[in-house]
Amino acid sequence: MTRIGVLALQGDFAEHLTMLRSLDVEARAVRLPRDLEDLDGLILPGGESTTISRLADAYGLVEPLRAFAGAGKALWGTCAGAIYLARSAPDLDRPTLGLIDIEVRRNAFGRQIDSFEIDLPIAGIEGGPFHAVFIRAPVIEATGPDVTVLARLEDGRIVAVQEGNRLATAFHPELTTDTRLHRYFVALAERAVPSKRGMA
Repeated sequence: MTRIGVLALQGDFAEHLTMLRSLDVEARAVRLPRDLEDLDGLILPGGESTTISRLADAYGLVEPLRAFAGAGKALWGTCAGAIYLARSAPDLDRPTLGLIDIEVRRNAFGRQIDSFEIDLPIAGIEGGPFHAVFIRAPVIEATGPDVTVLARLEDGRIVAVQEGNRLATAFHPELTTDTRLHRYFVALAERAVPSKRGMA
């Protein structure tokens, strides 16, 4: 069975865990470095990016997370998680992980009251537009040469990207009942690190 972790320091990690388990995926809350063992992929959820960064540092997770990525494991950051994964987030007063070649601006759409929902076509996701929930969302302002843009708003702003087996989305798929993006990520994780479990 595919094993996916969800960074469970702060934010809406429980919703990701619930959605993964609905797909018959073994889902694990990650709070300490040892929780990363034997995982095929990791989701960094939405929440408050400064708090997530501070807690990851406090729990000794920063270098283990980088090592996890360096081992070829799949990563997906949603909202605050996308900020923390980014190469650069100039308005964040904490270091990012620098694991996906994007520059992200926090709270790009305004305050909580400015949150919105929109049906969004996403490259590689079949079945029609995805109902995307934006809550104090960031926007991806620059991408590196190996980053593929998966979704833009009508005004051209980038809200979903992929670099190899790493995803970043500015919105919250876990706050819907649509499992397509989670299925997409699980498939990335399965392809990224061929499992030897069950082999003689």
